[in-house]
Amino acid sequence: MKTSDFDFELPKELIAQTPLEKRDSSRLMVINRNDNTIEDKMFTDIVDYFNSNDVLVLNDTKVIPARLIGTKSTGAVIEILLLKEIKKDIYECLVNPAKRIKVDTFVFFSDKLKAKCIEKKDEILVFQLIYDGILLEILDELGEMPLPPYIHEKLKDKDRYQTVYAKNIGSAAAPTAGLHFTNEIFSKLKEKNVKVCFITLHVGLGTFKPVKVDDVKTHKMHSEYYEISSETANILNNAKKNKNKIISVGTTTTRTLETVFNKFNEFKEDFGETDIFIYPGYKFLAIDSLITNFHLPKSTLIMLVSAFSSKELILESYNQAIKKQYRFFSFGDCMLIE
Repeated sequence: MKTSDFDFELPKELIAQTPLEKRDSSRLMVINRNDNTIEDKMFTDIVDYFNSNDVLVLNDTKVIPARLIGTKSTGAVIEILLLKEIKKDIYECLVNPAKRIKVDTFVFFSDKLKAKCIEKKDEILVFQLIYDGILLEILDELGEMPLPPYIHEKLKDKDRYQTVYAKNIGSAAAPTAGLHFTNEIFSKLKEKNVKVCFITLHVGLGTFKPVKVDDVKTHKMHSEYYEISSETANILNNAKKNKNKIISVGTTTTRTLETVFNKFNEFKEDFGETDIFIYPGYKFLAIDSLITNFHLPKSTLIMLVSAFSSKELILESYNQAIKKQYRFFSFGDCMLIE
């Protein structure tokens, strides 16, 4: 299986640069895996695809303003993206330009914050943050939201790169399938007696690291931290027992649920690191439906949705989305795969 099998041509003008004014006004493409049909809807129609006692699972991670611009003592400008806290105040980071940083190099951001490089490993650099005050307050003041490189517009409202239910701080990127949900949608789901529960996966390099190998199976995922509560596990186990649908919002939620179910053959309270890599041939155990955005060519994300549906149907749906001028990627439109 080749990485190039998951490639497609996308006109640049279809890459959404800004979020829509209303979160739930995005378009929704509905794919039925059983009869290979593709329908065009609006995201507000999502409620129609739920039945009483179905379970909707969302990732409640919260993005930190993790992009920092600083300088070395020489005056050279350095950009650091905080990916993952591995110990208190010790972070794995992506750095640009990385070649200008050596172990023991300091990067200065303000009189309140500086960072010292303590390790270099492949494309990841490890920094110790040294600060005066409360770190999250300093990051709120100095940091920028770590928007993907294909977004060139400045984000006017930081909250638009957070889900409305974001709670647990720790991500370097948003779980973007959840950006479409509004409190109005949740109210309508409640009226239909749909159960809503949450997991946490802190999005890091594992989710958006590009695939650089030709053979898909040789790609190595970077690990990301996840948590699932006993309350969520109980709701999900009851759904399985009663044959109610489990609908996963996003690839990060899916990877967490599949990790836990593979580990225990049921859902259990759990936390840890996952580097699960899902591509065609994988047998899904945890979920019945998937809500997701339109993903980058040759990414692990398009491989996951191809595994859940089929590569042929996904690429056909992407071709149709391009013809019909759907908006792509983080601030783009949405897809429901049943």
